[in-house]
Amino acid sequence: MASGLERVRRRDLHAVRASPAPKHALVTLDFDTLDILRHRNPAWRFLRADHAPLAAAFLHTAFVQPNNRVLAESELAEALEDELFKLRERLGPASFPKSAVEYLTEWADPEKEWLRKFYPPDSDEPHYDLTPATEKAITWLGSLTHREFVGTESRLLTLVDLLEQIKAGSETDPAERIADLRRRKADIEAEIEKIQAGELPMLDETKIRDRFQQFVQMSRDLLADFREVEQNFRTLDREVRERITLWKGPKNELLDDILERRDAIADSDQGRSFQAFWDFLMSSERREELSENLQRVMSLPAISRMNPDSRMRRIHYDWQDAGEHTLRTVRQLSQQLRRFVDDRVFLENRRIMDLLQRVEENAVALRNTPPGGAVMEVDGLAAEFGLPFERPRFSAPRKAVIADVELEDGDEDLDTAALFAQVVVDKERLARHVRRALQDRSQITLRELCTTQPLEQGLAELLAYLQLSVDEFRATVDEETIEVVSWQGESAGGAAVTRSARVPRVIFVR
Repeated sequence: MASGLERVRRRDLHAVRASPAPKHALVTLDFDTLDILRHRNPAWRFLRADHAPLAAAFLHTAFVQPNNRVLAESELAEALEDELFKLRERLGPASFPKSAVEYLTEWADPEKEWLRKFYPPDSDEPHYDLTPATEKAITWLGSLTHREFVGTESRLLTLVDLLEQIKAGSETDPAERIADLRRRKADIEAEIEKIQAGELPMLDETKIRDRFQQFVQMSRDLLADFREVEQNFRTLDREVRERITLWKGPKNELLDDILERRDAIADSDQGRSFQAFWDFLMSSERREELSENLQRVMSLPAISRMNPDSRMRRIHYDWQDAGEHTLRTVRQLSQQLRRFVDDRVFLENRRIMDLLQRVEENAVALRNTPPGGAVMEVDGLAAEFGLPFERPRFSAPRKAVIADVELEDGDEDLDTAALFAQVVVDKERLARHVRRALQDRSQITLRELCTTQPLEQGLAELLAYLQLSVDEFRATVDEETIEVVSWQGESAGGAAVTRSARVPRVIFVR
């Protein structure tokens, strides 16, 4: 029975992939569809994972909340290592045994597809981007939390306004359109008369909060939609690259096919909607108007009491950054087409082209199931040449001319003691103190270290400890906790005084 159900599931999955749903069709949530989604959908697999709370919390903080589109592996791994350190301190070392890089590699595995790992042009460091499926799962998790205020009026008005726009924009009778415009004109004139008469209608705080909450939700949904639009363009770019790699026929037929696909995307509903949005956002007048309205709305007392996210003041710039990432993907597609057109140099050597094409075919075949270990090794990419005429000619060094002048004593009486009273901090001695303290314990704070090893050279020695925490040791800085470090010094008159400095808590870790 189990094998029969598995065959039915594979057959249904093949049918879903082979015959896509009609355009604008609603997905039927029957048993077979949900069963396929449970096994194949990355967002569902993300929610079923054992360490989904860690991944969702960290990826929301790293990507969704600050609207970061792409992050380098070193930056992302450092942030994840700090998060893992806090969790292990609270839950125990065995709660998350892997390193930060191992977790990132696991989340970017093709079987999970939670992160997209890639190498940008002119960079040998891997970068990561959040996939649309993972962002959908994180957004859905955020909707599970309790909301103290749920507004409904603003959404109803938005729906009614959308229906009015559809009705007015699809009306083909000129008389009906003119009558509708005259009704709107009469309503506007009646409102102007009321305001001139002293009747100034104002929104109460409930309505203001309702509309602002709807604005925040739609703004964040728009950022999530941009990531999905970018993924769709990236999928098309990958399909075009695969088609170019496996193409065996004439070049003109391939170019016709690729250009037809590119025009189809630009003329699609998604392409036209994105272009209209980008034209609106690129208008300097519209951007200034958006900035002024956001500043005015954020300064309202009803909005200030809600403690809104400060990033909402510049949400239109986040939209612009997301749109630029989408356009960058489209430009990469155009660059790929230009490379193919200018590829005649490689066609002069058929053997080299055949070898390159074989490597590309194998890479496409192994994309989803990469083999373990090293796939290939390259000894050297280029030879270095040193031509004789590129070497500089010999030039005689210039001799310094020393004037034979008799030195005379000056008549100024200066105190030269400051030249010989320099303070030199022995950093190696301080490093030995840190290593000796970490031999029998896993961590120690800077204040505890200065208590067991009192500062002999005052503030200069304290600054040297802070520099060692960055250069030579792993250290964590808790900026919310301030500690006082004290040492013995001398006043200007030579009397012993106690000096102190307030610094954030610095924890040296083994």
